[in-house]
Amino acid sequence: MRRPRGEPGFRAPRPTEGATCAGPGESWSPSPNSMLRVLLSTQASTARLSGLLLLPSVQPCCLGPSKWGDPPPGRGSHAGPVQGLQRLLEQARSPGELLRWLGQNPTKVRAHHYPVALHRLGQLLRSQPQPPPVEQATLKDLSQLIIRNCPSFDIHTIHVCLHLAVLLEARPEELTPHVMVLLAQHLARHRLREPQLLEAIAHFLVVQEVQLSSKVVQKLVLPFGRLNYLPLEQQFMPCLERILAREAGVAPLATVNILMSLCQLQCLPSRALHFVFSPGFINHISGTPHALIVRRYLSLLDMAVELELPGYRGPRLPRRQQVPIFPQPLITDRARRKYSHKDIVAEGLRQLLGEEKYRQDLTVPPGYCTDFLLCVSSAGAVLPVNTQDPFLPYPPRFCRQGQAASQPTTRDPAQRVVLMLRERWHFCRDGRVLLGSRALRERHLGLMGYQLLPLPFEELESQRGLPQLKSYLRQKLQALGLRWGPEGG
Repeated sequence: MRRPRGEPGFRAPRPTEGATCAGPGESWSPSPNSMLRVLLSTQASTARLSGLLLLPSVQPCCLGPSKWGDPPPGRGSHAGPVQGLQRLLEQARSPGELLRWLGQNPTKVRAHHYPVALHRLGQLLRSQPQPPPVEQATLKDLSQLIIRNCPSFDIHTIHVCLHLAVLLEARPEELTPHVMVLLAQHLARHRLREPQLLEAIAHFLVVQEVQLSSKVVQKLVLPFGRLNYLPLEQQFMPCLERILAREAGVAPLATVNILMSLCQLQCLPSRALHFVFSPGFINHISGTPHALIVRRYLSLLDMAVELELPGYRGPRLPRRQQVPIFPQPLITDRARRKYSHKDIVAEGLRQLLGEEKYRQDLTVPPGYCTDFLLCVSSAGAVLPVNTQDPFLPYPPRFCRQGQAASQPTTRDPAQRVVLMLRERWHFCRDGRVLLGSRALRERHLGLMGYQLLPLPFEELESQRGLPQLKSYLRQKLQALGLRWGPEGG
């Protein structure tokens, strides 16, 4: 099965040191199993365990069955011994005793016991002013047990073990760039908006600034843009600006990838924009294998400058170099189409409005694909789309020179309403924060003058059948003051 990419409408090759399409979407990353193995293999010093003294605990909770069918705790024919071992781990009085319970009961150990063991280890270290010494062999043996058994873990167990293992990183700068890149890719791919881990990556980037190339930095900053997370580390942005100034001409694709992440965070540095929009940089990338990718990203950066940086006075991307940004439905959405609400919403709109009064998957200039677009008169009547130009002009026209981009005007009295599906995978794993690429798209469409009507997945999932969905859509449209004739279809 093909691994889904994110926003760009192309499938990029697996990243290497010389070519990593970080961009606004999902990047390739190793499997959670290999991530956990590499991370635990790097634990070279017991001093790192002291980091658990400063961090809140992570509850293992009930983790469900493993991919090999292990039942969750409390179920199945071996529930008694399995639960008994869990109680022994939770009540262990020393790290050595903890490890003995795991090593002496191999037939009773299940995947969910390992995060329980790591969690108890953290409790033991926090429970005393001077925590008992942990022998290097103890930590190494525990790590090896997890490494050996993690192929049978379900994804939730892996995430908990991974989080707890990372919290054994008291001084992140002691880890290698390779390990921190793996962690960054893992967070980005699985949409894990973990502030402690993201702050650790930001701190590592600042401390190791001089030693890091832009090809490594592009991978470290990827999760910040993707997860819509601006770190608290005060030197994060100054550090990136210095790196961009130092290495912009060395690795063009890496430079643009870093700027794409910063674009999602609304933190574009003017000096770097001057460089990537310069004729020399554009001519340099024209003959490279990544020319189309870079031009697509430069087109999006130029759009961000147009809409969000009215005070920018530097060079811009020439019109002849601009290409559509996302010319088709996003690969992530197409890969998950069978889980999407798009088809049933389309049928609801067809029966409610008539198929001539909306357009589906329409790409509007300069290249954002919309889910559903309606044309609405100044009186609120939904108009047949084929009688109107569905596109608003780009660049948007403003009332007066220098006016904020949030107040575009057009000579066309008709409004364009865009219904935006907000599916589960459009959010970080916690379900509350939109991914950076999705927030960027909504922000830009709004600044271009489109009226947005979000349809959150929680509301869509609560509708039972097409009649309820039609009633839901009717209420949403009427709340905007829209009106239409008899139902079509």
